[in-house]
Amino acid sequence: MKNPQNILEFKQKALHWANQFEVCCFLDSNQYKDVYSGYDFLLAAGCKQELKVTNGNAFNQLKTFYEQHKQWVFGFFSYDLKNDTENLRSANPDYLNFPELYFFIPQSLIVSKNGMVEVIIGEDDLLDQIRDFKPLNEAIREELHINSRITRSDYINSVNALKSHILRGDTYEVNFCQEFFAENAQIDPVQTFELLNQLSPTPFAGYFKLYNQYILSATPERFMCKRGNKLISQPIKGTAKRSADLEEDNAIKAALRNDSKEQAENVMIVDLVRHDLTKSAVKGSVKVEELFGIYSFPQVHQMISTISCELNPAIHFVDAIRNAFPMGSMTGAPKVKAMQLIERYETTKRGLYSGSFGCISPDGEFDFNVVIRSILYNAKNQYLSFQVGGAITYQCEAEKEYEECLLKASAILKVLGN
Repeated sequence: MKNPQNILEFKQKALHWANQFEVCCFLDSNQYKDVYSGYDFLLAAGCKQELKVTNGNAFNQLKTFYEQHKQWVFGFFSYDLKNDTENLRSANPDYLNFPELYFFIPQSLIVSKNGMVEVIIGEDDLLDQIRDFKPLNEAIREELHINSRITRSDYINSVNALKSHILRGDTYEVNFCQEFFAENAQIDPVQTFELLNQLSPTPFAGYFKLYNQYILSATPERFMCKRGNKLISQPIKGTAKRSADLEEDNAIKAALRNDSKEQAENVMIVDLVRHDLTKSAVKGSVKVEELFGIYSFPQVHQMISTISCELNPAIHFVDAIRNAFPMGSMTGAPKVKAMQLIERYETTKRGLYSGSFGCISPDGEFDFNVVIRSILYNAKNQYLSFQVGGAITYQCEAEKEYEECLLKASAILKVLGN
């Protein structure tokens, strides 16, 4: 173990070094810690073995892949794996074309905890290689023209249509999202991620390179982690803007904590997550550890709840992931009906957006985020995309939901120069 003199400088160099490889994954907590935090950051580079799934049966293939190797694996789950877990389909257009599921065993793995850096997999002089690495000159940033997939009026009409479904009793809540995109987009992915991570440092941030496809994420949300035999899920429902004025900021925070609409949205998803965890839990072990916790990030305050359970020893942890996927915070309740309405009213395939990426350790512990506040980029076809959304309930006002979408998009728009 070594203690680099400047951990931030080392972390930056390490990411540039890893980006030389065709496949890499960087997971960064940005110094946020909770009782379930495993590492300050993890960096996996190079690919010894990989699993790429595009045609169903993905979770079973992952289970087989993991059991064959029982090594560190890093990867992602696409939202459209919902079609694997339920009788659903995805017919909307997809301009990014990520696999439905992808995992790899890295050639090199570096982890950091409490300011100490350790090489878990790799050559003895790996830290020296990184320290001596000289990145290429930064690419010139091209101007991006960000477009919205739907107009403000179309968004408002769709929200009102969803409220009609809620009034009829089809569903209680739907997470409705919209896409912003740029065509002929040329960006430096590492540089863009660094800008995003500086502007909006979050606990589950990450960079994932899969050949010519990239995830640049500033997500504040954990989907699920496993620590020992315990499963933990931490859905976010409830958002409020920050203020530079401390008194006003504290007032906004207090208002969010006591907002009955936001609490109603949050508790619906907490109930849904409790139901999802029950499928994998030792009987009677599901509990809500924190309800309506308020956490502050550079752009927003968020309402986050924590639900946990003890994993039933008869259930494989990959099946526990499948039983809770996609995460309730990005679907709605009831889950299947909400996903059917999402497919009907959204205009593009979600793909990696509102999916998840993270890692699994050799002993079967894991930590996976929720892909929100994230830029998705296909360098081959020069298509860049990010989506934002929110919970639609009968109480919500369509215009305010649209404004909340813009608030959630603000950091990414700023990074992209818009």
